[in-house]
Amino acid sequence: MKHLILILLVFFNLSSFAQKSGKNLLKEVSEKVSSYENISIDFKYVLENASENIKQETRGDVVLQGDKYKLNILGVTRLFDGKTMYNISPEDEEVTVSKQKDDEEDIIAPSKMLSFYENGYTSTMDIVQDVKGRKIQYVKLIPIDSNSEINYILLGIDSQTKHIYNLIQIGKNGTKTTLTVNSFKTNEPLSKTLFTFDSIKYKDYYINNLD
Repeated sequence: MKHLILILLVFFNLSSFAQKSGKNLLKEVSEKVSSYENISIDFKYVLENASENIKQETRGDVVLQGDKYKLNILGVTRLFDGKTMYNISPEDEEVTVSKQKDDEEDIIAPSKMLSFYENGYTSTMDIVQDVKGRKIQYVKLIPIDSNSEINYILLGIDSQTKHIYNLIQIGKNGTKTTLTVNSFKTNEPLSKTLFTFDSIKYKDYYINNLD
């Protein structure tokens, strides 16, 4: 799920985008999402690589609150309570427990996701497309690091609703990852135990503690 959580956090609504540069637009997006107490997103995830004859489609959902989040995708739940990460796999009846570290590339803290593009990417306004009757304005992000696995990222913004319509990530290996939001909700009433790992529920699971 490398870069997946990073990708998810860029789906939030905007208050204005007309006549703004890509950088200013994304800064406004970051400020907007930071004002929410929590965010709940239902999304479609598509992974394609024509040369490898790969096309994978799935749906998922994620709830975020501060540094905490709960992500469900590909039959696996990733739960982060602010200190500890739990990867729960019902198919394998296994829970992998680890501490989240800031320098891990595969685990990106939500606080960094909100501003990931401010350091390490250049941003420009890109093309406007009509998609199923909707006018979509794209912002293009290009990694400054020439060793990045990402070639570029496109954020599609619905000009009418001022919401992110989709995100398209193109990898240097030819892999194309697309996330499309089905629903976006904010400040929902959440259970106090939503981000708490309940060991009793998984007493029959193998606990793989990496620490």
